[in-house]
Amino acid sequence: MSADLALFLQLVRVETLWYERLSDELQAAHGLPLSSYDVLNVVATVEACRVQDIAREIGITVGAVSKAVDRHEQAGWVARRANPADRRSSLVELTGEGRRLLDEATPLVATSLRARLAVLDAGRRAALADALAALREALDSPA
Repeated sequence: MSADLALFLQLVRVETLWYERLSDELQAAHGLPLSSYDVLNVVATVEACRVQDIAREIGITVGAVSKAVDRHEQAGWVARRANPADRRSSLVELTGEGRRLLDEATPLVATSLRARLAVLDAGRRAALADALAALREALDSPA
């Protein structure tokens, strides 16, 4: 196996395991999978948030995000309203229930992330952040 393939597989396996464990923690404590937390967090942090914005931030298709927003709307966590700047799209906003759920779940996420990242000193953490940002930028650029 090449070193590049080994690095890639290690990265994927770490991400998968970490994502699943954090999702399990959130689900057990708040009835909220990490995928839903991610959507709610993007809606909360992106001004005038559209489905396209969520797709870009999370890195999944517009169709998948649209279905997720439908599910979150049915759960009462988000609402869509007309986009005054573009009649072809709508804006996605947190409802009071969505804001409450996000606010309640965020301390658990922060505590879990701190605990897992504690194995890295500040220098390794910064280097990892830089490396991942560079990879994301390369993947977001046209090939």
